[in-house]
Amino acid sequence: MPWLVLGLWVAVLAAVGPFAAKLADVQHDRVTDYLPASADSTQVAKIQEQLPGGQSTELVLVYHRDSGLTAADKATAERQVTTIAGQHTLNGTPQGIPSADGTTLMYPVASNEPGSDEDKRDALVDDVRHVAHSEGGLTVEVGGPGALNTDAAGVYNSLGGPLLYTTVAVVAVLLILIYRSPLLWLVPLVVAGIADYLSMGVAYGLNQAFGTSVSGQSSGVMTILVFGAGTDYALLLVARYREELRRIERPYDAMRAALRGCGPAVLASSGTVAAGLLCLLAADLNSSRGMGPLGTVGVLCALVAMLTLLPAILVLLGRRVFWPLVPAYGSTPKARRSLFSAMGTSAGRRPLAVLAGGAVLLGALALGAFNLPGSIKQEDSFVDKPESVAALQTLARGYPDRGSQPIDVITPADRADATLATVRGTQGVADARKGRTGNGWTEISVIAADAPQSAGETRTIKELRDDLKGSYVGGPSAQQIDLEDTNARDRLIVVPIVLASVLLILIALLRSLVAPLMLVAAVVAVWGAALGIGGLVFGPLLGFEGTDPGLGLLSFVFLVALGVDYGIFLLHRMREESIRGAEPVAAALSALRTTGGVIASAGLVLAATFAVLTNMGLVQLVELGFVIAVGVLLDTFLVRTYLVTSASVALGRRVWWPGRLSKAPEPLRPSERQPEPV
Repeated sequence: MPWLVLGLWVAVLAAVGPFAAKLADVQHDRVTDYLPASADSTQVAKIQEQLPGGQSTELVLVYHRDSGLTAADKATAERQVTTIAGQHTLNGTPQGIPSADGTTLMYPVASNEPGSDEDKRDALVDDVRHVAHSEGGLTVEVGGPGALNTDAAGVYNSLGGPLLYTTVAVVAVLLILIYRSPLLWLVPLVVAGIADYLSMGVAYGLNQAFGTSVSGQSSGVMTILVFGAGTDYALLLVARYREELRRIERPYDAMRAALRGCGPAVLASSGTVAAGLLCLLAADLNSSRGMGPLGTVGVLCALVAMLTLLPAILVLLGRRVFWPLVPAYGSTPKARRSLFSAMGTSAGRRPLAVLAGGAVLLGALALGAFNLPGSIKQEDSFVDKPESVAALQTLARGYPDRGSQPIDVITPADRADATLATVRGTQGVADARKGRTGNGWTEISVIAADAPQSAGETRTIKELRDDLKGSYVGGPSAQQIDLEDTNARDRLIVVPIVLASVLLILIALLRSLVAPLMLVAAVVAVWGAALGIGGLVFGPLLGFEGTDPGLGLLSFVFLVALGVDYGIFLLHRMREESIRGAEPVAAALSALRTTGGVIASAGLVLAATFAVLTNMGLVQLVELGFVIAVGVLLDTFLVRTYLVTSASVALGRRVWWPGRLSKAPEPLRPSERQPEPV
């Protein structure tokens, strides 16, 4: 049987291999991949792709000298811009706009050269940066939406290799420390790598069959989930297999018993994660909605690999895979007072006091969420400041009262003149000009009188949208407004769906209403506390100027879905002990003693895999990885070990209400009692 499983996996990988290699070909990090599906700014970006030349690549060349630009500086700028115009097809002739203090000169540049939007954008930005270089004390920077998008795409494109290698290295180190075996650590790691390869092929298939979007963010999270969740399942299975090898002689029979024992918990655990992630399909934000299917693919591929391939390999390797700590048949583990036994005893003595103390601590930490910085601006979204951000900052200093990036208005071609007149008459508009026309639409480029993403520019964008019925208003600043509005809407819709889905799965597994409600309340409290810690760290310690509008929703989905995992491991074992006749307190403490080490190991691995995101170059990824990693650690070492155990002890049999385990066993009838010894 194990050989048959291996053969099936070889066949599956042979079939999937050609598709897995193509996933990178369908990965895109276009503006529309990260925007709300129904927003004005998204419609603008889509229509711009259909106009002659496709979506515009808009840049700003910024020339600056602190002591004031000289005549030679201006001549250099003119020469460089002329060279760029000779090498590329630009929209009109770029005109220099000097700052009032004479220190800065900016040249807005736009191009609609043919070719793939991403490829032509990156090629244009690279070429412009090659030509427009600093010299003789004159600082030259290339900024604008096109340069920002190129720099962001560079970060996303770098996620694949470094993210995978770092994740594998982190998991490998932790498995070596956990298993203390020269061979055992390698088996789950190899199986997780195979699951990741399978997930890439399946993700490509979804893209081809259903058009599922694949971005650098979603594919990176998929890899993290494969290794993080997959290793968690492996830890639980290997721990149970080790137990059964002491009771059962043949490894094959011991593995069957292990799968029967922990299989339901692993299935329910993966089910909650998959259900939670699929709820993201209800989101309007394209990046969130695209993450749902890919994350689900990662979890399910990890599940299938860990419940089929991993058992087959372990059985074929036999007991020797555990060397030097081989679980001999008929042996008993060395009795020693474990940390989790001590923690369970302390929680069991005064459960209400422990519960109250934990609730106060989590509540106090959650207050830190009020210290989270506001929505992040484009220029603040990079950990290390690239050239495009430096250009934005130079523009902000040189033109404090002027817009430096366009607001794009798309209007029906037959109303273009009327729309242009309305735009020019709108308060806060400094300049407006007609652009391209095609497919029944006309593009109007608008420059606001106020700085980008300021309150004044935001007010201008909203007034344009109110006045221009039937037209669309987009551009970088409008996209930020739409992101904030859509994330607020998505939270109201997705959060209740996630909670309902997870509750239904828990109720079906635990056959109780009280236990599922207890687990869900615990993970929601953990989410609040993790966000609160983020509020105490992001601004004061890391110097971040803002938070991603999607942080609350994505961290909620991941922490609720993944956090419930450990509750399932603990309460499923507690339920097993109760079925065997253990009293509620004994069942709770026994479950913590037997699963505490596994849960701690799993939590460390999962937290470490998400912590890998904190080493990436975008603030949004750093914040997401930090909140999830901190939340998993809180859940592992505080909530599962202390609070859930204490609540189970305090509630007693009521934790299983209204199931049959909530009722005290009926006393034996006289005829069933054993005779008293003489």
